[in-house]
Amino acid sequence: QLPTGLYKKVLVILHDSVLPYMNEPTLMMDFLTVAYGIGGAISLLALNGLFILIHQHNLEYPDFYKKLYNLLDPSIYHVKYRARFFHLTDLFLSSSHLPAYLVAAFIKRLSRLALTAPPEALLMIIPFICNLFRRHPACRVLVHRPGGPADMSEDPYVMEEEEPSESRALESSLWEIQSLQNHYHPDVAKAAAVLNQSLSEMEDDISGLLELSAYELFDKEVKKKAADVPLEFEQVRGLFGKKNDIFAEHFSLD
Repeated sequence: QLPTGLYKKVLVILHDSVLPYMNEPTLMMDFLTVAYGIGGAISLLALNGLFILIHQHNLEYPDFYKKLYNLLDPSIYHVKYRARFFHLTDLFLSSSHLPAYLVAAFIKRLSRLALTAPPEALLMIIPFICNLFRRHPACRVLVHRPGGPADMSEDPYVMEEEEPSESRALESSLWEIQSLQNHYHPDVAKAAAVLNQSLSEMEDDISGLLELSAYELFDKEVKKKAADVPLEFEQVRGLFGKKNDIFAEHFSLD
C-alpha cells in the first residue's frame, strides 16, 4: 500500500516513463488493477497504464467497462485530470464491436451528469456524445424516441445501477440534452441543438476541447465585438426629440 500522494505521482509517469523501459511490463498488472479499483483520481490515473497493457500486452480485464462506467460521477467534469480521462474513455469506446446497451449506458450517464456540469465541460461532452452516436447507430433510438418523461421519476434509466446492462438505458430518451438546448450559455445551447438535426458522417475533433477552461471561455466572450444596437427608432430632432416642439426651433443637436 502506498500513500495517496505517492500513488498519484507514480501513476502520472508510469505509462510513459516506466512501462516502455521494462522487459516485462506485465509485471505491473496487479499494481495497476488494484489502483484502478481504489476509485477517485487514482483510478483515473491508472487508466493510462491499463490501456497500454490491454492494447499492447493482451491484458484481459472482464469488469473493465463496468468499473469505467462507475467512475462517472459528478466530480468527473471538475477534476484536474479530466482531459486525460476523456481522451482515454474516447479510445475505449471507439470499438464498433461494443454492445449497444453498454454505449447507451455511457451516453445516458454522461448526459445526466451534464445537467450540473460547467459550460467548458459541456462544450466538450456534447460533441463527445455525438461521436458515440456516429460510431454506434443502434443508440440513436435515445434521440429519436418521441417524448421524454414528464419528470425524472418516470425515466426508466436507473442512475444508481452499477451494472451497465441493468441500467435500462436503451429504454430511455435523451431528454437531458434537450434540456441543455435552453442553457444560459449560447454556445452550449447551440451545441446541444445539433442533435435536432441528422448527424454528419465525420466525427467531431474533440482534442482541442479537452483542455478548455472557464478562463478561456470567459476571455473569448470578452473579446467578441459587440454589434451596434439601435436604441431609437426615430432620429432625434431638437432638445427633447419632438419634431414640432418649440425647443426644436431654438435648439439643435450636432
